[in-house]
Amino acid sequence: MTTKDRLIRAAAELLREGGREALSTRAVSAAAGVQAPTLYRTFGDKDGLLDAVAAYGFKSYLEGKHALGETDDPVGDLRRGWDLHVEFGLQQPAFYMLMYGEPRVREARREADAILRRIVGRIAEAGRLRVPVEQAAQLVHATGMGVILSFLSSPPGQRDPDLIVAAREHVIATITTDSTDKASDIPSRAIALKAALEKEPGDALTAAEHAMLAEWLDRLAR
Repeated sequence: MTTKDRLIRAAAELLREGGREALSTRAVSAAAGVQAPTLYRTFGDKDGLLDAVAAYGFKSYLEGKHALGETDDPVGDLRRGWDLHVEFGLQQPAFYMLMYGEPRVREARREADAILRRIVGRIAEAGRLRVPVEQAAQLVHATGMGVILSFLSSPPGQRDPDLIVAAREHVIATITTDSTDKASDIPSRAIALKAALEKEPGDALTAAEHAMLAEWLDRLAR
């Protein structure tokens, strides 16, 4: 095992046991059996260490996200992604807070956010999205994070598992239509067209024309 791996694993164990406050450079160095200067040479600074620990903790989560794959039902895929996200947050709260509880956006989170946006984009392409893609993705994430933080801050005996399903179905009902037959209104069509153009922009329009069309579609979507 390399020195870098020892440091990351030592930091991960400290994070699990004591939360973010336990991750002092001195504690991590001691747990890994190295001197503090070695930690700084390896990661540059403490933020570099925290980025590596976050990536380590989120590795299995991201693997699970990719393993879900894609089906012909993007709304069903969103449900499965939501369930995986909430399950991870409740099972690995220290890692989750390191990823989502700080202003700094770490690289592993960017990848997770991109996966969510792709799923929402596929819902838009199917003509089943009521609101713009970015707004929908932010709403799904904010609701999921709210559920996780609510559970983590409540005594185990007061946690209602039905709340997870209720919140999931509420946000899905807010951002999607039941079927493409009900997505014939102008906003849903505008959202679907923009998603399709972003996926395959083609060369029929110039960059300026694409930008103008995107602005018009955003207006229609609202």
